[in-house]
Amino acid sequence: MYPLIRPRRLRSNEAIRSLVRETIISPNDFLVPLFVVEGKGIIEEIPSMPNYYRLSLDNLTKEVKELWNMGLRSVLLFVKVPDNLKDNKGSEALNENGLMQLAIKTVKNACPDMLVMTDVALDPYSSYGHDGIVADGEILNDESVEVLTEMSVSHAKAGADFVAPSDMMDGRILSIREALEDEGYLNTGIMAYSAKYASAFYGPFRDALDSAPVDIKNVPKDKKSYQMDYANRFEAIRETQMDIDEGADIVMVKPGLCYLDIVREIKNEVDVPVAVYQVSGEYAMVKAAAEKGWLDHDAVMMEQLTAIKRAGANIIASYFAKDAVKYIS
Repeated sequence: MYPLIRPRRLRSNEAIRSLVRETIISPNDFLVPLFVVEGKGIIEEIPSMPNYYRLSLDNLTKEVKELWNMGLRSVLLFVKVPDNLKDNKGSEALNENGLMQLAIKTVKNACPDMLVMTDVALDPYSSYGHDGIVADGEILNDESVEVLTEMSVSHAKAGADFVAPSDMMDGRILSIREALEDEGYLNTGIMAYSAKYASAFYGPFRDALDSAPVDIKNVPKDKKSYQMDYANRFEAIRETQMDIDEGADIVMVKPGLCYLDIVREIKNEVDVPVAVYQVSGEYAMVKAAAEKGWLDHDAVMMEQLTAIKRAGANIIASYFAKDAVKYIS
């Protein structure tokens, strides 16, 4: 008790604060999302995500090498598919020479040791902007899972280290795991988006990939029939445990800051690595406020990233990865 115990002794100067600090951010914490587009020589800034870009394959090569030199060792690939290649069944997703498959090979050719994870969902390929096949105003689960499974095998064949199903269809982890085993991809991992909420924070991401649901008759206007209700807590634990039982190697909570209670709940319950996706809206808000001079960009960035790791994240997928590594180095 006071005065025998004075906690401020451990906060009295930067040397002691650094010595006893419980949570440390390092380059090893980050999974870097990358957006890939068709063409050559393209470095296209995303208007709603300042300082973040869509890259053609030639510039993807340069970006991956830069990330590697910064100590960033893992990337998560997304592709922006031309409208003329989109349909309701995501047929282009299964093209062995499609943009995702070429992007995987590009990264591996540039940096063979870079860990490559790939987005598995139909929305970039869907003419309706949904993560599954649409029929009579509904998202078909089992038919969508069949396509997602074929997509995952295609990514593994192209050289992906992990596939990352972000669709939230029931049973897709088991189907993907069994298919990977059957095809001989025993070491291809699965990072499951296990607790992915129907969030308003995804807007800039959908701008980046042109993947928002379309507003036409007989097509759901949102993704609430498959992404989780943000009011729910225990459902996240159930979903996560199901994915682990079906063969997921890593589980994810998405978005980040508004869901740190969920991160801690899951971390306390499971014995696999937990990833958190700090999403586009979270990134955009900090960038916009910093541009206005309303907050200190680096200070807020590091506070948020530290909070995510402190809550229990082993992996942080973040658009701030390069900014953060530059800051801490």
